[in-house]
Amino acid sequence: MRRKDSIAALTGLASLCLLLVTRVGHCQSAEDLAKQLANPIAALISVPFQMNWDGDIGPTRDGDRFTMNVQPVIPMSLNDDWNVISRTILPIIDQSDIFPGAGSQTGIGDTVQSLFFSPKAPTQSGWIWGVGPVFLLPTGSDELLSTEQWGAGPTAVALRQQGPWTVGVLANHIWSFAGDDDRADVNSTFLQPFTTYGWSGGWTLTATADSTYDWEAEQWTIPLGLFAGKVTKVGSQLVQFVAGPRYYADSAQGGPHGWGFRASVVLLFPK
Repeated sequence: MRRKDSIAALTGLASLCLLLVTRVGHCQSAEDLAKQLANPIAALISVPFQMNWDGDIGPTRDGDRFTMNVQPVIPMSLNDDWNVISRTILPIIDQSDIFPGAGSQTGIGDTVQSLFFSPKAPTQSGWIWGVGPVFLLPTGSDELLSTEQWGAGPTAVALRQQGPWTVGVLANHIWSFAGDDDRADVNSTFLQPFTTYGWSGGWTLTATADSTYDWEAEQWTIPLGLFAGKVTKVGSQLVQFVAGPRYYADSAQGGPHGWGFRASVVLLFPK
């Protein structure tokens, strides 16, 4: 899939989302579901399919990449006071010309698996938080889609929800501990501040900065995103549609630059 095909696919998905949203009536419970989705460690089973398009990749900025992240979120009750929330990110990637002579690659990237141990009740001051381990699994199907390193480290999230607002930050750090000796070590920090405002009918607007710092290269990658979302029903299935632009405020020389785009379809399975 080349750049024009990726853009067409994302544009088509966004148009379909808008059409479905306008044809399906508002649901009274949509607000509560949207508020839970704004919380990365809510006790709500969801399966997001997050599609990202990025361009101007590589030293000559001729490359592009289309990534669909399959991101199931599964909360599990440990006891009366604690949950553990499993968050998995499995990327499916189509990219081309990410550096001169690279050609095209299509396949699976590396998996990131996080586990958050979180109290079921917020603190007295209203904070919701969770901590746990994060793992990097070298599941990439091509050497240009994988770090070919095993990694692990800590992860944490903290947020507050007050009225229509959700404000918080999710962070992790991954060090590689095994893998191909000929490949670069992984030593990276991920920092994601996020703010969501919700309206009646399940509408949301979310601002994020999915920032990554590569300690080996001493380089930030900072895509700023602004995404509109809507919780609705398609038949009997509860769904959230999300779409919006991203802009790279900073990036490595070989990374994406300029504008990108994200569209997501999130399947919801409330209890």
